Amino acid sequence: MNEQTKAIIKSTAPVLKNHGEAITTAMYKILFAKHPEAQILFKDASKDQHKKLAAMVYAYAANIDNLGSLQKGIDKVAKIHVEVKVLPEHYPWVGEALLGAIKEVLGDAATPEVMDAWEEAYGFLAKVFIAREEEMYAGN
Repeated sequence: MNEQTKAIIKSTAPVLKNHGEAITTAMYKILFAKHPEAQILFKDASKDQHKKLAAMVYAYAANIDNLGSLQKGIDKVAKIHVEVKVLPEHYPWVGEALLGAIKEVLGDAATPEVMDAWEEAYGFLAKVFIAREEEMYAGN
């Protein structure tokens, strides 16, 4: 991920802090409308799952230049993903829904530059999770 992307993502952190729950609520609606089969992955999720995800997205944005500080959280979420059988093919679904929700909630503030940065940042984080989850599936 290049430095310009990191700077754009970090600059969106305050917006995510203020609008994160609206974004993640919209994200789940988009995800389940486009991929109803994804609902099984969230059958045991808590009622405040959208709040937890909003906090995680905010933490990612705020710490984009220090991802090592997020390792404990990544490991915790990856463990849950393995337990519910999240697979690499699910990540594009979530990415599409998340980007759609950002655009929906932020409207004109979701400029092409911001959306391109979030697409790149999401793709990077998805690869991190997929790699960690593959290790866990393999028993490491």
